[in-house]
Amino acid sequence: MVSSLLRLAATCCLLPLTTMAQEVLPLWPANAIPNNKPNITLTETSATEGGILRISNVTVPTLAVYRPAKQASPVSVLVCPGGGYSILAASHEGADIARWFTDRGITAFVLKYRLPDERTQTNPHEVPLNDAVQAMRLIRQRAGQYSIDPNQIGVMGFSAGGHLASTLATHTVQGPHAAPDAKPNFAILMYPVVTFGEKAHGGSRDKLLGTLKADPAMIELYSNEKQVSAQTPPTFLVHSMDDKAVPVENSIGFYLACLKQNVPAEMHLYPTGGHGYALRTKPGESVSGWPVALENWLKTIGTKR
Repeated sequence: MVSSLLRLAATCCLLPLTTMAQEVLPLWPANAIPNNKPNITLTETSATEGGILRISNVTVPTLAVYRPAKQASPVSVLVCPGGGYSILAASHEGADIARWFTDRGITAFVLKYRLPDERTQTNPHEVPLNDAVQAMRLIRQRAGQYSIDPNQIGVMGFSAGGHLASTLATHTVQGPHAAPDAKPNFAILMYPVVTFGEKAHGGSRDKLLGTLKADPAMIELYSNEKQVSAQTPPTFLVHSMDDKAVPVENSIGFYLACLKQNVPAEMHLYPTGGHGYALRTKPGESVSGWPVALENWLKTIGTKR
């Protein structure tokens, strides 16, 4: 009964994000969400501004499950929406992407992760990664239930969600956040925040690190191009040269780091497109071809790595 109520509550909190999702899973047991301060809660809000659904004040992270009508692939993908670590762009970088995958026979999981907040969390810079690690573990644990291969689970992230995805892909294999059982088998990084150095998206960096933003060691740790190793999974990157929010050097730096470590990587750079487009590209613009390029890459990479 308690489990059913928790699932119902999670579903109600995430209705805008999970339209057509078959299931919504709480990431953590009730009253046992790591890093949450006791007896401090915020009201989760969702609003549409400029055609973008924005979710704020996430305190109960969840995983929305999107299964294809006809299972055609053992591959699955964990999707991390962007939003500068301040909000979640929950529809066009979440549910819409999940439906794109299910249309191609691929199971998708949309992560509603907690956003760093010193009011409600201890060590808030660790919280998004905590949730992503737990999400990967849950997906692997339930691989049989969803008819997916536990060795072909990828992560996809947009903008700041791309930073979270690249953190999951690099930090889980080494360093203070090592969690080999949560390492994705491939990564898809869409106009990602990668570096916290010279070409950083300052808003994402400052929101994640908070009072630690001036610590050189933290800047180094969360500059994920510096965390690429030979164990980093195959990676697909998309970026526009005219991106005014997140400089294209974020993707270029990660790609070059993969090249140096002999990690299979494919990068698509487009002259125009700006930032935050996801599937909402302009007809005739070259960036509108990125979904076809991704579909082809998914068919050819060796994900069992």
